[in-house]
Order: sequence, then structure tokens, then C-alpha cells
Amino acid sequence: MDVSPLLDALNDAQREAVAAPPGHTLVLAGAGSGKTRVLVHRIAWLVGVDRVPEHAILAVTFTNKAAAEMRHRVQSMVSDLGRGMWVGTFHGLAHRLLRRHFREAGLPETFQILDSDDQLRLIKRVQRDQGLDDARFPPRQSQWFINHCKDEGQRAEHLDAYGDGLKQVKIAVYAEYEARCQRSGLVDFAELLLRSQELLLRDPHLLEHYRQRFRHILVDEFQDTNEIQYAWIRLLAGDTGQVMVVGDDDQSIYGWRGAKVANVGRFQEDFPHVRLLRLEQNYRSTANILNAANALIAHNSERLGKHLWTDGAPGEPLTLFAAYNEMDEARFVVERVREWIAQGQAATDAAILYRSNAQSRIFEQQLIAAGVPYRIYGGQRFFERVEIKDTLAYLRMLTNPDDDAAFERAVNTPSRGIGAKTLAQVRARAATDQMSLWRAAGDLCDGGGLASRAAHALSDFLQLIAELGADLAGRELAEKIERVITRVELVAHYQSEGAERAQTRVENLEELVRAARGFVLQAEAAEDDPLVAFLANAALEAGESQAAEGEDCVQLMTLHAAKGLEFPLVFMCGLEDGLFPHMRAVEEAGRMEEERRLAYVGITRAKRLLYLCYAEQRRWHGGNTARRLSKFVSEIPAELIREIRPRIQVSRAWQSGGPGVSPVANQCAIKLGQNVRHDSFGHGVVVNVEGAGEHARALINFEQVGSKWMVLSYGNLEML
Repeated sequence: MDVSPLLDALNDAQREAVAAPPGHTLVLAGAGSGKTRVLVHRIAWLVGVDRVPEHAILAVTFTNKAAAEMRHRVQSMVSDLGRGMWVGTFHGLAHRLLRRHFREAGLPETFQILDSDDQLRLIKRVQRDQGLDDARFPPRQSQWFINHCKDEGQRAEHLDAYGDGLKQVKIAVYAEYEARCQRSGLVDFAELLLRSQELLLRDPHLLEHYRQRFRHILVDEFQDTNEIQYAWIRLLAGDTGQVMVVGDDDQSIYGWRGAKVANVGRFQEDFPHVRLLRLEQNYRSTANILNAANALIAHNSERLGKHLWTDGAPGEPLTLFAAYNEMDEARFVVERVREWIAQGQAATDAAILYRSNAQSRIFEQQLIAAGVPYRIYGGQRFFERVEIKDTLAYLRMLTNPDDDAAFERAVNTPSRGIGAKTLAQVRARAATDQMSLWRAAGDLCDGGGLASRAAHALSDFLQLIAELGADLAGRELAEKIERVITRVELVAHYQSEGAERAQTRVENLEELVRAARGFVLQAEAAEDDPLVAFLANAALEAGESQAAEGEDCVQLMTLHAAKGLEFPLVFMCGLEDGLFPHMRAVEEAGRMEEERRLAYVGITRAKRLLYLCYAEQRRWHGGNTARRLSKFVSEIPAELIREIRPRIQVSRAWQSGGPGVSPVANQCAIKLGQNVRHDSFGHGVVVNVEGAGEHARALINFEQVGSKWMVLSYGNLEML
């Protein structure tokens, strides 16, 4: 085979990896360095040059899309490639193995795969049959425990509670769940890998067959492997397999879901004579962006080390914008996006990145107001998120108990032991007597017809709604929402879902309270109850559809969701200590380095222009708090950054008698950065003052209605 097409388009480091001699190889592939190209060309080299039979190759990716793309690209280079090569995800390949050897694996031929929702439903049935209270033993927590144990290669019989009563209950649930899955011929996702590993360990002849077959194993995104995935590769490779793993320890950002960056270092220890190659030439970003990323990640001590570089132009410096508050930050970003689009650039080439998905709400609000189409990549719009809709359901019931949709959502969230049979009786009574579910539930509780336990649970729910209505009377809007979240115990409910997901939901609930605190009634709704108006506004924003798939639109996403993507224009927002790096990074050992890797991922998404944005104050935990610029920004050399709004270290008051100074401003104690309130426009921040005497005026950024010049002598501003 002519090797020229395989090597001509590659740089020296890529060629070395593609044409590597026999043995184990670790390829450290920096962001934008062409790792997919290397993997594809390596497979083509093995088949076309080294004459390796295609059935002797096992290629592992992390998504089905990546697997399909890899096979397609290899086929375009090796025209007679058949179907003998195994390419797929860890779970897909394990499933293929179990289908071929279902008897040896102890499974029926027709075994089925449980998705996450079906798995949770089965766990709920197990716990109900064991007499466990969902509030005390949340099923999602049990689900996380079971999957985590399987990812670590542990069966229920391998575990010891060591006197921990709660863990003992979880182990018992795990054991019974396993027994029911086995009886029913069911396999969950975590089971696929564990069962296939156990199959190979239990059957040495089968293991030897696959070791002889898969003499070349290639693994993509190796830094994201967990314990069982690493063990699976080691087992299949044995002493004869040649393994090439490609990954980047600087982009390992999924430790919270089991990924172990330490596997990159373990590979060099567990496999003999590993050849270490580095792909450092970047084909994506400008030199200034790469230099910033290099300087930042150099502060991590536990890394193998590499230095990204490009032979392209230096490009623009990174732009640092100091916003007065989160609203000012969002307006700035949306204005820059509008300028980008007005210049003829594609909206889809712009991305807004943030650490917590709770931050999306204000950007969504501003984009909608500006008429700029957008999509939440890999997620939902703020008012469509489960925890937000759950909270709004309670609020809707407080304004209208006859809201059947709200009743259905709130009645068993959190779980109150109101079963499907009870709800079916409520629905039947409502249909028969042509009344709402709320009234039907009340009639059933008052007039009998329900089992004692069911009647008690349903009555408690009705009583809760009635008590909430009385408790919230006369309270401010934001306080009402806070009280609902507290009284209903929604935070405790979501904390059963595992640390990372629970934290996200709690942050979204806090953002909902902040949204209520900044909510301003529009003039046409001035007579409405604030809660009614707020619910209407939420429904309208939720009803604003996202841009359709493929439509030209701005991309909004968390930094985690951005991995693997690239954009000419990137905004990294909320760069404040406590937000990014997240407060958990300070509280938990080992988290700061992963947070820094996340920042590195964010920086290296940008191809041409990168904006770093933060707010000097932000509504946080019930009030405005001063914010401090993220330590990650200070780790980037100053010469790479252009600051376009100087940070205000101390708010400056205008002194009377100075040049261009306003006596009125002095009289009102108006200051740059001053928080103010207006009866019609709500809360705002003073961003500029000009003029003198009765003509003095201030430019104020109002949270809900934007920037307005106000004449101070009759603006009726309240200083906060």
C-alpha cells in the first residue's frame, strides 16, 4: 500500500504516532491537536501497511457518534474494509460480547437493557417491598450507590457495612435489585461492563480467544475512563495485546462521575515499555489563546506535561470585562453577540459558557429581549428544568388550587406515599363529578372511599397547601418562593440524586429566588398580584421556543458540555471565586486541579476571540454580595489580557465644586456603582454621571428594563 496518503497530511508528531512500531503507546493529545485524525490514520496504517487483519482491531470511543465517524473515516481510506473490526463505546462493545456469549454469562438469549428511568422504577419497587420510606432512603441515592459499586467492580456480596446501618440498607437493596434483574433477564448499563468482565475472568478459554483475536486495542479519551473500564482494557490486553491509548490528562473534568485521571499515569506503570508521545501543535486557536491556556494549566502539579503551540498568528489578546452585576454582564455579552452577527458572522459560531447552568437564565432573558435566537446545548431552558417546574407547580396551586396540571406535579413531589391507585380514584371522582382534582381529593378525604393510609397521606398534602397559603399571605414575592422551597423540603428531595446533580438543582432553585427578587411588574400588569404576574412571565419565557436544530443561533452551555467543541467567538462568564472555581473546589481535597482543568477546557474552545467576564457584585444567597475576580484569571499573564472596563476597587463619590461635578449628585450621595431603586423600573446600578445642577443626570443599568438616563432632580431614585 502507498503510505503517502496516510502520512503526507500529518505533522511530525502525528506521523510518529501513526507509524509507531509494535508495543504499548500513550499519546498525550492536546486540545485541537488532531487526535481523531491520528486514531483513524493509525487504524488505516495497521490494516494497510502492517497487514493486521481487521478482525484483530478493537477501537473504543466514548460516544456512538464518535464510533460511527471513526468507522466512516477509516472506510474512506481503506476501501475494502469489512465488518470484522470492532468499533464502539465501552458499553456497546460489552453488550456485543454478552449477546454472543449469553449462556456463558448466565443470561437468557432475549435479555433486555434497562435505561436509567426503568432502573429507578425497579429500585423504587424493591424499596417499597422492603418497607423502606422513600423520604429516608431516596431511591435515586440507592441508584447512584448501585451504579457506583458496579463501576468499581463490586457486587453486593463484596461489600461490608462495618456497622453503618444506612449502608447496610443500601447493600440489601442492591442485593435484591440484582436478584430481580437476574430473574427477569434485565441488564443495566453499569452491569454490561461488569458482567462481561466477570464472564472473561470466569472462562479462561474465552478470555484467551479474545486476547488472541484483539491483538491491537485503541482507546480514545482515555483520561475519562473509570475503574471498571480500565480493568476491562487490562484484562483484554493481557500479555500479548498491543494497546494505544489517546487522551489528555489536562482535559480530565469528569471526576465527579467516576472518571479517574490517575489512569493515565497507571497505564505507564501497568503496561511494560510504554512509548510516550505528545501532540502539542494546535490547529484550532490563536497563539495568545494557547499561551493563556498553557500558563493556567501549568499551575496543576499532577500532570504529565505538554505545551500547546501553533504556527499561526498571535491573534487578539483575551478581553477581560468587569461587569457591575450579573445583568450588566449579560447585557455586555448579548451586545457583543449582536455586533458579531451584524458584521455578517454566523450566530452559531458564538458560544456563551458558564460554570453552573443556573447562570443561563439571565442570558436567556437578554437574548429573548434582543431577538437573538439561541439554543441550550445539552440542556434545557431555565424555566423548563424539573426543579423549577416542580416549584412553580406549588406556586400555581397557591394561586389556583383547581389547576389540575399543577396538582398532578406537586402531589407526590417529594414522595408522600400517595400511590397510583389513590391518584386513579381521585381522577375517577373528578371525572364523574366534573370537578377539579383538588376538590375531588377533598371530597374523598372527607367522605371516605379511601383506605386509611391513603386518606391520611392525601389529607396531609391538602393541609400542606392550605397552610402554605396562610403562611405566605402578605410576604414579598421572593420570600414566598423561599418559603415554599423550604416547607416542601425540595432541597432535601433533590439532594438524594448524587452530589453534582443535586448541587445543580439547588443552584437553579436559588436562581429562581433571585429571579423573583429582581422581578419588576410591567406597567400594563401593575394591578396584578406579583405572584400571578411572575408565574405568567415564567410561562411565557418557557413558551419561547429554542432555535430549531440546525438553525443559525447562539450556543449556550456549561463548561462541561463544551468539551470537544470549538467556536470562533467564546464568552467565559461568571469568572469569580466561589462560582468558578466553584466553592466545592475549596472545600474538597483534589477538586481545585479539576476546576483548573475545566477552565483550561473552556479557554481552548475559542478559535479567534475569547472574552473573560465577571461581575463585581452578584445576587447571591439572598442578597447582593461583592465578588472577587477568579484566581484562574490571575494565573494568566497580564500581557495576554486587554481589560476594557477597569475594575472599580472603591466606588467614587462626586465631590461638590469639582470640575464637571453635580451638586445634585453630591446632595443625593450618588456614586459610581451605587445601587438604586425606582418605583417603575425597579433595581439598578449607576454606571455614569454627568452634568451639573438641575441638569445633572445618571446612566443607570436597570435589571429588567435596561439602561436609562435619569435626571437626578426629579428622577425619584431611592439610594440603596
